[in-house]
Amino acid sequence: MRARSGNPSALDSSTDAIADRLRKLRTERGWSLERLSAACGVSKSMLSQIERGQANPTLAVALKIAAAFGLTIGELVGESAPRASPIEVIRADDPAHHYRNDSDIRIRTLSPLHLEKDVEFYEVLLNPGGALRSQPHFRGTREFLTVERGRVQVTSGEHASELGPGDSANYPADVVHAIENPGRREAVVFLVVRYP
Repeated sequence: MRARSGNPSALDSSTDAIADRLRKLRTERGWSLERLSAACGVSKSMLSQIERGQANPTLAVALKIAAAFGLTIGELVGESAPRASPIEVIRADDPAHHYRNDSDIRIRTLSPLHLEKDVEFYEVLLNPGGALRSQPHFRGTREFLTVERGRVQVTSGEHASELGPGDSANYPADVVHAIENPGRREAVVFLVVRYP
């Protein structure tokens, strides 16, 4: 048995938590103290003392007990695993998200690639004279575009409009459509494609 030191109430709480957890795990599996002792190599009397809160196991003993149950130390003492972050980051230099990159245009997908989605989000860089020309998408599809830098001309079917920095437009994308840079500087736009 390990001697107790420091804050007695904190140690009592820790000992009680381990005792409760050990009893619960053993009961869930239908294991006797003998069965657990054989599985972990810790004596039956030591396991009994731990379960009654009369002993606080050393790290070596706790590791043996955890291994017998197929757990980590944290899981043995009831600590929950850290939650995965709900924030999914797409790094600027991630090549998996570079959809197209040539002398006229660079398209980077800003949407998660693994999701089934009805909305796609892109960053589009158009060099002078560059164009993104598209055939009709599914019926009812629309595109939403915002100009970050430069000037572009948007064409949807027979209609066209020129946009500058900060301008936004949305238009049918179920007809032939295009985004072109008629200027002498690169243009950067953010494009959202919404499918029906």
